[in-house]
Amino acid sequence: MNIYFSCSITGGRRDQAVYQRIVEHLTAKGHDVPTAHLSWADVLDEEKVIEPLDVYNRDVKWVEECDALVAEVSTPSHGVGYEIALALFLGKPVFCCYREGIKVSKMLTGNTHTCLKVYGYTDENGLLSNLDLFLEGCEPLRRMS
Repeated sequence: MNIYFSCSITGGRRDQAVYQRIVEHLTAKGHDVPTAHLSWADVLDEEKVIEPLDVYNRDVKWVEECDALVAEVSTPSHGVGYEIALALFLGKPVFCCYREGIKVSKMLTGNTHTCLKVYGYTDENGLLSNLDLFLEGCEPLRRMS
């Protein structure tokens, strides 16, 4: 599957190790993750030399082309929220995960969109196994499109 991974960049990088683990897990399972670079520790260096319009056009295209979007939402981010909304508008399956105990926007936790799964995790194993279950559920949808 082509999976768009979304996470905070300018809003904070506290969860960068989790971002990296999610991306490593997805790629180890054979998924294509065009946004894998967002999980890298030095992503800020790379992204600061790209013009905002180029980032917007690139990221919108990647969301349009993805089979599913996976977002780590523990750190609030305008960009991540925008990408989630765009993916849902396009009918893409979206998996949002966050560290249990973190306050997450009620626009996510209260959202009943059938394509959205919001998951609070306490440990990495639980997170990755629930992510796998979500993606397994996406496979039949992908084959139908």
